[in-house]
Amino acid sequence: MSDTLAPRRAAARRRGRTRLEIAVLSAPAVIVFLAFVILPVALAAYYGFYRWKGYGDPTDWVGLNNYRLILTDPAFHDVLWHNGLILVLSLAVQGPLAIGLALLLNRRIRGRSTIRVLVFVPYIISEVIVGTGWSLMLQSDGAVNGLLRATGLGSLEADWISDPDLALWTLMAVITWKYLGFAVILMLAGLQSVPDEIFEAAQIDGASYWQIQRRITLPLLGPTVRIWAFLSIIGSLQLFDLVYIIWGQYVSGTAGTSTMAIYMLAQGRNAGNYGYGSAVAVVMFVISLVVALIYQRFVLRRDLRGAVTEGTV
Repeated sequence: MSDTLAPRRAAARRRGRTRLEIAVLSAPAVIVFLAFVILPVALAAYYGFYRWKGYGDPTDWVGLNNYRLILTDPAFHDVLWHNGLILVLSLAVQGPLAIGLALLLNRRIRGRSTIRVLVFVPYIISEVIVGTGWSLMLQSDGAVNGLLRATGLGSLEADWISDPDLALWTLMAVITWKYLGFAVILMLAGLQSVPDEIFEAAQIDGASYWQIQRRITLPLLGPTVRIWAFLSIIGSLQLFDLVYIIWGQYVSGTAGTSTMAIYMLAQGRNAGNYGYGSAVAVVMFVISLVVALIYQRFVLRRDLRGAVTEGTV
């Protein structure tokens, strides 16, 4: 009997040591996640039930009134529409551009490394520097209009920041310039994982370059495209820094570029009602979470299913 129990006890000790190692190694990450993600969300949800000025204990209980005001406020409807439009335009503009540039830069062309660096540089520049630089260049007497005048295209001069008919497109141009490099790098990484033998076999079978890209490259690049799209969607819903730096909370409202994060700042901290601002933060969190769950359920499902092996089920 003791001979049969010894292997079981040894296996149990090994499992216990494994669990202890996992707990010790994951504890710092779990603590950081709880302290900087879960706790702020919980506090925002708590303060969202009060009318609170940001100091002292919240005592003016308003219940769900803050959330009712948010959902019925036409200004919030406008910023929600802006975020949705930015989301759609980001996917529609950056996606095809990133795939096209990645296909180009994946070929053996002269200066390929230099072009890759130039495409990626805007992404690593601080948002503050990007926003400040573009805000100066896009002024009525800035470099953009000056360049148009110098090249004989003065008729195209415009108020790129304040004109409601142009401001959102200006924002999209800045966003595309800033974040396109990240998308290109992701697409290039996805292309590097495709075996060259597949392309060689297709060429031997007589497939043209465009047939290879359409029927082989793009389907195999699908997981990378879906991951990039997910990151772009979440970033579009939480967009704040570039809008705040270039337009500010006041001009963004009249120019049609205000976002949910700008609305949260204006109606929360700057209005002295941190309870309302906390409620807006909770609404943003819920919207982002719902979108993420829906995207995972219907778009990332095939990729996640392929990543799970029988040994981990």
